[in-house]
Amino acid sequence: MDLKKLEGIIEGLLFASGDRLSLEKICEIAGVDKKTVKLVINNMIVNYNENPARGITIREINNGYQLCSKPELYEYVKVLFEPKQKSGLSQAAFETLAIIAFNRPITKAKIEQIRGVNSDSAIAKLLERNLIREAGRLDAPGKPILYETTEEFFRSFGYKSDSDLPIFEMNEIPEVVEPRQDENNTDDKNEENVNS
Repeated sequence: MDLKKLEGIIEGLLFASGDRLSLEKICEIAGVDKKTVKLVINNMIVNYNENPARGITIREINNGYQLCSKPELYEYVKVLFEPKQKSGLSQAAFETLAIIAFNRPITKAKIEQIRGVNSDSAIAKLLERNLIREAGRLDAPGKPILYETTEEFFRSFGYKSDSDLPIFEMNEIPEVVEPRQDENNTDDKNEENVNS
């Protein structure tokens, strides 16, 4: 197949899909091997990104591709969707999302153990935003639900896949020890919290 024709087919498929389209699906529809499709898509990405007059680009997301507006056009594109915009995520939701992203799949009990507080509201908000999903149940008493991140998470935060997530060593993460206020002696504000 002529590569220019294939480029048009791929562009049309990505546009019509609106969402991420897997490499396998593109190959199946176009009737072309993965190596050729990847070559054409990578060439398209370079052409889109090198031309400042183009308002679109192709993003690789979890072994698939999506046609998107360029990030530098955000201020213009957001106006189009302002009535539909939702409020931002709370600090609790961001904490919960980070825990799920780096520990997936994970149960609510484990999330709450790490955070030290109830996470029902944060989990509900993340499910509503389609940033996390149920990933089955743990084979343990009570069969607790396991949570993992979604393609919407990768799309929203600009990651291609799990391997793009930053890697932290334990010594890079500061331990936060907050002062504890004794209920019987509120004047002693310098008493430190001792972890048991």
